[in-house]
Amino acid sequence: MADTTNSVRPAWVDDDLFPFESRFVDIDGHTVHYIDEGSGPALLFLHGNPTWSFLFREVILGLREDFRCIALDYPGFGLSTPKPGYRYLPEEHTDVVTEFVDTLGLEEVTLVGQDWGGLIGLATAQRRPDTFDRLVLANTWAWPVNGDLHFEAFSRIIGGPVMRFLIRRINLLVNAFIPTGHRRRKPTAAEMHHYRQALDTSERRQASAVLPGRVLAGRNFFIEVEAGLADLAQLPTLIVWGDADIAFRPQERERLEATFPDHKTVIIEGAGTYVESDAPEEFVAAIRDWAEQHSEHR
Repeated sequence: MADTTNSVRPAWVDDDLFPFESRFVDIDGHTVHYIDEGSGPALLFLHGNPTWSFLFREVILGLREDFRCIALDYPGFGLSTPKPGYRYLPEEHTDVVTEFVDTLGLEEVTLVGQDWGGLIGLATAQRRPDTFDRLVLANTWAWPVNGDLHFEAFSRIIGGPVMRFLIRRINLLVNAFIPTGHRRRKPTAAEMHHYRQALDTSERRQASAVLPGRVLAGRNFFIEVEAGLADLAQLPTLIVWGDADIAFRPQERERLEATFPDHKTVIIEGAGTYVESDAPEEFVAAIRDWAEQHSEHR
């Protein structure tokens, strides 16, 4: 196990709402917060924007009796602190996750990636193919989307200067994305507080302000990830999909299904972008059922 740094979990984190031990490790000068709960086959949970490991808390509570559940926060997100000069680019997040996997010495890992976490996780798995042996992909993508009007509009508007200013000034992404990304239930005031506090200054919110523009500007990185998907195509894959998502559509799910032929798809009706938090019981059941079916692969 890696040596942890002397970081302290902030007082605003509710121990009842987030009942896990906060761990901190130095990764290339960043102080990376993570949780590591339970024992058994390892699940590595990777979040998107503007969330953090808090997103997976109910899923981890439902799985930690039978799985080792590991979830980290990228530098600038959650309880992680970036080193000076960090740009919050997805390729930089991939560097951090790759070194995190190495530092913890993880083996036989199942990636659980949502939103940007799917892309970052798949990029990490391409760099460490001997580490990952299964994939769980939820409302995500892993290829360039330049020219797709749906993503072009999102990236140009939300990634534009006016919206970037509002993200930094009034925490726009948390206040807009978290409620709209939950379609089956409404996030509680306490949950919203935990998302807002994690990005509580304009400097902290730069992390969430950068990513929308990278949907288009990150094209070269996405081309690299797309090119490496063939090397992962043989991995058993569970696709869990909230079908009321306004960001990721059926065609993204269908492309993942075509990319990973050894897949099982579970569509969670009425769930939004943050399907793990919107419908945690169904998400847990999907992973448990799939893991039991594939237990012979271990």
